[in-house]
Amino acid sequence: MDALDRLYDSLDARLRPEDVAALVLEAQPALTQHERTVVREAASASSRWYNFSGMSADYARPVGAARQVAATRFLFGVDGGEVDVDDPISVLEFAAVAGSEINWDPAHTDFLADRLNREAREAAGIDLSKRQYNRRFRMLRRLSAKASRMERARKMRGEALLAAAGFVGTIDHDRFRADPDAACFIAYFTARRKLRREFTLAGRENPFDQVAFLLFARCTARDGTDWPMIALACPAPDVLQRLRPEQLGELLGRWSAATRSVASSLAALWQSSSIDKATMIVRQGVDSSTWNTLAGAYNAARTGWIACLHAAGLTSLAENAWPGKVMRVMAADLAAWHQDSGGGLHPDTSVWSRLPLPWDVLDGTAACSRADVEAACREHRIEPEKSGWIAPRTRRAIARFRPTPELVHGVAVSDPLWAMALRRAHVFSGKPLSTEVFGGQDAVD
Repeated sequence: MDALDRLYDSLDARLRPEDVAALVLEAQPALTQHERTVVREAASASSRWYNFSGMSADYARPVGAARQVAATRFLFGVDGGEVDVDDPISVLEFAAVAGSEINWDPAHTDFLADRLNREAREAAGIDLSKRQYNRRFRMLRRLSAKASRMERARKMRGEALLAAAGFVGTIDHDRFRADPDAACFIAYFTARRKLRREFTLAGRENPFDQVAFLLFARCTARDGTDWPMIALACPAPDVLQRLRPEQLGELLGRWSAATRSVASSLAALWQSSSIDKATMIVRQGVDSSTWNTLAGAYNAARTGWIACLHAAGLTSLAENAWPGKVMRVMAADLAAWHQDSGGGLHPDTSVWSRLPLPWDVLDGTAACSRADVEAACREHRIEPEKSGWIAPRTRRAIARFRPTPELVHGVAVSDPLWAMALRRAHVFSGKPLSTEVFGGQDAVD
């Protein structure tokens, strides 16, 4: 593959920005001397530690069902045709084919309630002993459960990518290659957005650094740039204003649908979690990873939706039903650090707590107008426009590129080998320390 192909593959992965910058140097031989100097400065960080990093270059992917499918084939003695073991639907279709031997119903898999008794098996013509029938029922039940876990993992990975990279997953390969300037900007900008959160009192870094600015400037400097493709990853006002009305309308519909879809998932998780809305400090038993992934996806979708409404001059459509942001949950130790440092909860937490739940607003259960959001913001001394509650955020000052730190549960570590040792020992994880990594307790002492 050439550099553009590898940049395209990076859209569905989690390469460090410096690694993407190195690919940009290969993909763009026409960079000016100044541009090449700026990009090379960032790309040079890629060669640290001999190009090695202890952090994954991808988002967690679902583990396929190859083992379960193979075991099912052996037990049932069936071929079942070609099965994509990484596709939950294909796995379920295979289960239905194999399960036809015992009249298995994928909608009824409870081992106690849904098995056939002797009379029912005889009536169905199932010539198997109770033991053999139970073995097959359990196997299909496990296969069905595996497909469900794969689907949940696939969905969560999609939400994580939506939060960090918008709709880049819908970009066609040929379209990406057709506009190298736009392709390089999208790949680098989304790599900056995919940076892991660092355990710090400061907010997240601005993804728009000097390299992103340079690549964006190349797009604005010429005619024929594929702005609708850029808008899929960067729905900023200065991008949206370059779209035709029908292009803007199509993108508005996408963001609106994504906002409602993720809000629905958050509503279900909220019902099953005991999250303190007033503080959003995580408690034992709360699935904080899933919540924060969904919150990030919702806020990204909401931001894109509101940006499109403003660009199209259609904010009046949502004037009387204006959903707020969703706050991420915070670890108790980070909250304590904020407090000890003279700070407190994020100001947005008070506004979130004051407003109705966003999913209740979206489905009409609760009333919340744009004026209500403005009033809640001003009550807590927050600028509603600048903070993104009622308008697209204004672009912050261009950030200075910083080499990606090696992180262990959000804590920066000096080098990747040390980071891997700390991660295996469960340091910074909140779990009991595994002393074997360091040669036992005596070595740690």
